[in-house]
Amino acid sequence: MERRDLLKMIVAATGAALVGLPALASGQAPVAGAKTAFSAADIGTLDEIAETILPRTKTPGAKDAGAGAFMARFVTDCYTAQQQAAFHAGLADIDKRAGGRFVALAPQARTELLRTLDAQARKCATEVSETGTAEGGEATPHYFTMIKQLAIFGFFTSKVGATETLQYVAVPGRYDGDLAYVPGTPAWGTS
Repeated sequence: MERRDLLKMIVAATGAALVGLPALASGQAPVAGAKTAFSAADIGTLDEIAETILPRTKTPGAKDAGAGAFMARFVTDCYTAQQQAAFHAGLADIDKRAGGRFVALAPQARTELLRTLDAQARKCATEVSETGTAEGGEATPHYFTMIKQLAIFGFFTSKVGATETLQYVAVPGRYDGDLAYVPGTPAWGTS
């Protein structure tokens, strides 16, 4: 799978372009003066959220890929101060909606909460696309859109995601443009 295909998949799954991608692509330095600290509890919560989105099945889950630490690093290095603030506020909101701590919820309750947030995020993305951007600049996407994007992006660009979930050949060899597809076969993690 090429990165371009992965980014298209993220847009299809979340309804928005990957937040922070311009900063990642340009290699800009982390935002000065922004709240960058994520506690171990925050990273644990991010791991559990990502694991609820991409759970361990016969293949590894998001926690196996270290999605929480990846998400914290990406937010710190690639998000604007406004996006970071929305992300941190979103984590607090998830815990509030969970009645204390997201990690204390049962698996089914976690799934239901994230489905509710996903529906709200999709509605928010639809409203923004219909009305355009906010006055004075680009609208900050719903915090769950950012979390879901980072969970997917972090997982499928990790070693675990690329080698144990997707098919992977480090040096793919010759080009075969007419490869037979067998339904249920994983996508490729190489380009």
